[in-house]
Amino acid sequence: MQKEKLFGKTPDELAAVTKRLGLPGFSARQIADWLYKKEIFTIAEMTNLPKKAREALEKEYTVGLTPPESASESSDGTKKYLYSIPGDKYIETAFIPDKDRATICVSSQAGCKMGCVFCMTGRQGFQGNLSASEILNQFRSLPEFHLITNMVFMGMGEPLDNINEVLKSLEILTSGWGYGWSPTRITVSTVGLVGSINEFLSRSKVHLAVSLHSPFDEERRKLMPIQRTNSVKDVLDIIKKFGFNGQRRVSFEYILFRGLNDTQKHVAELARILNGIRCRINIIRFHKLPGSPFESPDEQATAAFRDMLSAKGIITTIRASRGEDIQAACGLLSTLEQNRKK
Repeated sequence: MQKEKLFGKTPDELAAVTKRLGLPGFSARQIADWLYKKEIFTIAEMTNLPKKAREALEKEYTVGLTPPESASESSDGTKKYLYSIPGDKYIETAFIPDKDRATICVSSQAGCKMGCVFCMTGRQGFQGNLSASEILNQFRSLPEFHLITNMVFMGMGEPLDNINEVLKSLEILTSGWGYGWSPTRITVSTVGLVGSINEFLSRSKVHLAVSLHSPFDEERRKLMPIQRTNSVKDVLDIIKKFGFNGQRRVSFEYILFRGLNDTQKHVAELARILNGIRCRINIIRFHKLPGSPFESPDEQATAAFRDMLSAKGIITTIRASRGEDIQAACGLLSTLEQNRKK
């Protein structure tokens, strides 16, 4: 019988475990402390628990941390890690060092059901939600764990389509009994699931990033099928009602496609629909995918688009392309590995 993982459980869940095993109530907090404050990999290392308590735990439970299966390193220092999960599936995690910052990009699902036409993960289809344990394992088991300063949920999958496990992982990351991170170090990206955004905003304090890619309904619908049922207008209405203060930010991700969404009319419409929202736009260079008809504009055209948005009063940045030589775009590495094992 496969043992249940302790890593990824909250104190309440750990209290249910200790109660069932007949351990003292304070044991749950001790276990949480070992899991999230101390760098252990086995129950045997929980030395302030009596030996009988550790033996009782070990019969049914394991800490549950697993290292990555492989890693690729880019010439720019970006690293892409491949993790295996049950069912011969794979997920990807990126480590992106940048001067005094080091960001980890984690996956929240295996595959994705959103079907965005420019995304390799979407071509895999949906293979399953990740548990909080599997989400946080990407963070804790990373060789560069001690160097990480920021986290983005922008890897494989749609985080708000797995909202319960994502919120649970955020609770562990930001709680005093967990890793104690400031919420301002974490950003969660979404294509815009209207039914989950309110819950996400009310139950967490981390930053929000919305994948926009076009301000026009019909055009965005062709790029992102989710637009048919979860329109940008509905998403923006929620954001306007919620309001964002100086500490919690909302940003809009905008992959620039040459000749498609990079014109002056796009700039004008972006300025119109975002009017009244304190935000920024992050322009992303498109990483070429096999068989994709899309291409990225050159650097001059990209800079010109940024400048037009800035002239409209919208804070706009161009995200540096990282790891192109190691299939750093979401879904490329795991797709290659799955195809290799077929």
